[in-house]
Amino acid sequence: MRTIFHVDMDAFFISVERILNPSLEGKPVIVGGDPHGRGVVAACSYEARKYGLHSAMPIRDAFRLCPKGIYLHGHHKEYVRFSRLVRQFLEDKFLLVEQASIDEFYFDFTGCEKIYGHPETFARNLQKEILEKFLLPCSFGIASNRTIAKIASDFRKPLGITYVPPGKEKEFLAPLPIERMPGVGKKTIPILNARGFKTLNDIANSSTEYLSVLLGKNGIDLWNRANGHGSDVLCRDNERKNVSKETTFEEDVVSKTLIEQYIFDLSSKVCQLIRKEEWVASTVSIKLRYSDFETLTRAKTLSHPTDDDKVVYETAVDLFRKAYTRRVAIRLIGVHLSNLNHFYDQEELFEDEEMLRKRLLKVVTKIRDRYGFSSILVGKGGTR
Repeated sequence: MRTIFHVDMDAFFISVERILNPSLEGKPVIVGGDPHGRGVVAACSYEARKYGLHSAMPIRDAFRLCPKGIYLHGHHKEYVRFSRLVRQFLEDKFLLVEQASIDEFYFDFTGCEKIYGHPETFARNLQKEILEKFLLPCSFGIASNRTIAKIASDFRKPLGITYVPPGKEKEFLAPLPIERMPGVGKKTIPILNARGFKTLNDIANSSTEYLSVLLGKNGIDLWNRANGHGSDVLCRDNERKNVSKETTFEEDVVSKTLIEQYIFDLSSKVCQLIRKEEWVASTVSIKLRYSDFETLTRAKTLSHPTDDDKVVYETAVDLFRKAYTRRVAIRLIGVHLSNLNHFYDQEELFEDEEMLRKRLLKVVTKIRDRYGFSSILVGKGGTR
């Protein structure tokens, strides 16, 4: 049985902002931009959470609840820089580290007890070292699989450490409400609640047959996880598993033509990001949020990985046209690239025209890096 650590940086964006500006310490801080705009809260300090704030809520609602809070646009480059520092720090200590997001990491502690001692003792020392070295607080979840470790890391924030001994997984999960299980979303909760499922113990003591009828294959997966089972496999994956850009409109939009223009702009921006790091994407997704806050996503896996604005745009627009079926204005649109891998410049693998376009896009990327994104635009058929 393996020992998996989940490291969750506590209020990461806020912690970085306080490193950059120590006067923010102890104050209600919200990262999300203009409090009178139409954006959402990206992060908020624990002081702000006392007023009922949480990430992903409309920033106007946050301002209504906490008008005296300090609202920041944030410093994304600094978040990335500190994230990389923490990742490198962990990789210097452990052979197998997986970055799950900008502020979450897994590492495999299996067999390290002889070197570092008991997992809880080691976690306390590591937590102290990260705080002293980077001024970043973090919490740890320690368990035999990823799911339990992730849930455990959220238990005693900030600066929490929760260890679930092998064989105690089901007991640990039993009293928790079903929404504590990753992947159980807003649509699933009412379905389960209506049938008497309130806790993970209720799920664990149900039958796979019933849950399968209720939720399909997701029901079986939920039953397994509620019984403490889960993957202990970590990937020596690249730092960035996905890239996304989205826009919340100042006023809700009904014009398909305008929305498709935004999709074109977002497609160009996500492709610019992956080309800078020599990635190619195998999956293109869109995110669509209506004015009544109903949100949907659609995805398509490509036959060949790409970093081409044109390919991503055409795929994203096709997904949008198929998904936009309601006569309701749109509040937000996003383009998402995932299943990323490094691109190696093997010219013999491409047709002459395709290779020429790849070279062109490399030049476009360099020009934008030097003179700004808007200095050159890649049209749907070329550049301008």
